[in-house]
Amino acid sequence: MILKVVISVVCAVSVLTVGILIGHFGIDKGSSAPSWVNDVAKDVDEALIEKFLSEVDNMQIQENLRELTKVPHMATTPGDEQTVKLMLERWRDPETGLDDAWREEYMVYLSFPDTKNPNKVTVVSPSDTVIYTAREKEKPYTADQDDPEVVQPYAAYSPPGNPKGKLVYANQGKPSDYQELNKTVDLRGTIAITRYGGAGRAAKAINAAPYGVIGVLVYTDPLDINDGLMSDINETYPHSWYLPPSGVERGGFSTHYGDLRTPYLAAKEDTYRIPVEDITGIPPIPIQPIGFEDAYVLICELGGEAAPADWQGAFNCSYNIGGPGFKQTSAFNSSDVKLETFNHGELKNSSNVMGVIRGSVEPDRYVIYGNHRDSWVHGAIDPSSGTSVMLELTRVLGKMVKQGKWRPRRSIIFGSWGAEEFGLIGSAEYTEQYFTKLSERTVAYINVDIAVFGKKSLRRLLHENVFLVQVNAAGMESTSVYDNWIKYSNWTSPEHGLIPKMGHLTGAGSDYAAFVHYLGITAMDISYTYDRSKTNARIYPAYHTAYDTFDYASKYIDPGFFSHQAVARTAGNVLIRLADSLVLPLNCSDYAELLEMYLSRAVDLYQSKLQTISISMEPLKSAVASFRSAASHLDQMILSSDLAKETPMKVRRINDQLMLLDRAFLDPLAFPDKYAFRHVIWTSSSAGMSTFPGLADAFAKAESSGQSSDWDKVHYHLSVLSQNIAGAANTLVDVI
Repeated sequence: MILKVVISVVCAVSVLTVGILIGHFGIDKGSSAPSWVNDVAKDVDEALIEKFLSEVDNMQIQENLRELTKVPHMATTPGDEQTVKLMLERWRDPETGLDDAWREEYMVYLSFPDTKNPNKVTVVSPSDTVIYTAREKEKPYTADQDDPEVVQPYAAYSPPGNPKGKLVYANQGKPSDYQELNKTVDLRGTIAITRYGGAGRAAKAINAAPYGVIGVLVYTDPLDINDGLMSDINETYPHSWYLPPSGVERGGFSTHYGDLRTPYLAAKEDTYRIPVEDITGIPPIPIQPIGFEDAYVLICELGGEAAPADWQGAFNCSYNIGGPGFKQTSAFNSSDVKLETFNHGELKNSSNVMGVIRGSVEPDRYVIYGNHRDSWVHGAIDPSSGTSVMLELTRVLGKMVKQGKWRPRRSIIFGSWGAEEFGLIGSAEYTEQYFTKLSERTVAYINVDIAVFGKKSLRRLLHENVFLVQVNAAGMESTSVYDNWIKYSNWTSPEHGLIPKMGHLTGAGSDYAAFVHYLGITAMDISYTYDRSKTNARIYPAYHTAYDTFDYASKYIDPGFFSHQAVARTAGNVLIRLADSLVLPLNCSDYAELLEMYLSRAVDLYQSKLQTISISMEPLKSAVASFRSAASHLDQMILSSDLAKETPMKVRRINDQLMLLDRAFLDPLAFPDKYAFRHVIWTSSSAGMSTFPGLADAFAKAESSGQSSDWDKVHYHLSVLSQNIAGAANTLVDVI
């Protein structure tokens, strides 16, 4: 399977580009120059980067992963505490450790199943006799699945309950799916079975409740994860990377991120907490994940009409919508599905492990590198592949610091976040606790969560390719990351021509969310992934299951750990350049290009309709043009100046303009219905359009409802965009 690197880059002047300044930055010091002059004018050391790249060891990463995955380490469990101690031990090592390492404690609200009373899914007759029982645990193939600390599959934050009703099939549980189903089926009092994908986990239940659905099941269809393969005799794990029939994806079922009981406050022991009944964004009805072997039994017995063609999956039967309920010819005829959940909420102490290498010239400027530590079970890929990479990266950098061979210009902060799987909690609480300091001082955030989805090819990170050319693609000594990435995934930029294609961090899929959406900090998320033209798998198949183990990772994801090594080299190269470059390697013109693309799409989609109701897009066009002019001016000034010969304050001023640009796109009032989303360019969108998200969502709603108040919202979002973009442009021009 050919795999690529997805290095999604957002904000930060959209694309982190290395090589803005090339050449030697010297300074005419004279004989009486003070000792600090050399340090102030010093730029990134290419020889040091080459040394770093040569010392990143794939076998060290392998052994890190082996150690991290010995036991399950769900958040706040003894296994999690074991990994906390491991991180502290490594980061305090006298020969390869950091300057300092410590733990940050938070008291957070988590959701767990009852170990003595497991959740159950059964088919029951009219007399309540159990006819069929779904698996409560995944089938063991190795000793890993038999570990007593393997948590039963469950939906975190699902309420307890015991609903019983006729079964219906609701595809992916999107609003449109329930709307379509409700046209022909009375959904009141039913249990809906849905498949992963299309809508968020919690949304599958949130979308169902208004129609009277009383419980939801969710499973992974083999069409979406296994390319249709279903047999563990010779097709799925342990014979390949595909998900076995009993595999169940666990997950946090919440639409918000951060601790649910302390919104916008750090979850310290004495922090005010909202009542549990006031929590929003969680399922209002019980929901439970099951394996596709059980889903097969239930779906293939459903009665009623055949579901639409695009609702059909990989099972060798018709996916019917349900009568509601089962076929008259089925052994389950007249039977109900009963869902019994015994989940409970609990305040638990969760730890972030923090480490720092202090900067020598600008210690009050931070480059932050993070990865969450907790997993649902053993978590070899999610998240321990990222943790194993971070440990190797800090080992190499820590050794250089301890030996006196290097100290970064700016401070580097490392974060091993806790309780991410329950809703990005550790990183969100950190940003809430240190909101002001991080907002004023953070240069960029680098996230490496799932370091490797699979093996073999790479996608590139930045337009200027210095550090991408320096790093070899996994297992390819003569092919660079840049070349391999552009080979498998590319697009034609109006400004740069053919370049590697990258995504944008528009959602809350990992710990970059609070940094991007809440604080407006430049961020990037780096991972090696598979060639999606070769498989329909929406993610690596063992995701969040008991099969995500060292055995799985070392056999089917990255044998030899060369992809892990390439990610470590790439991420470390970016990190060093952000920490050491005299002028931050951030390019404003690439941000301008993106805004122009969004504007062009918005004009095509919306202008003709808006003209009919006297709403003008001219202010938005003018703002984007102003941004392009200001960005080009600043980039040109940087390129044409010998900034090493300028005063340190001038360099600092330019760096602050680059660093703070994304903060100019924050609007705390723009998205009242989206918790902690404040970035008007990168916030999440449900409209599915490659344009400004708030405008796209507002237009879709207005077009659907036709109400004048909704068209007013469209006008409002146009004004928000115009003024934020114009304001951002003003931050790039010369100081008044």
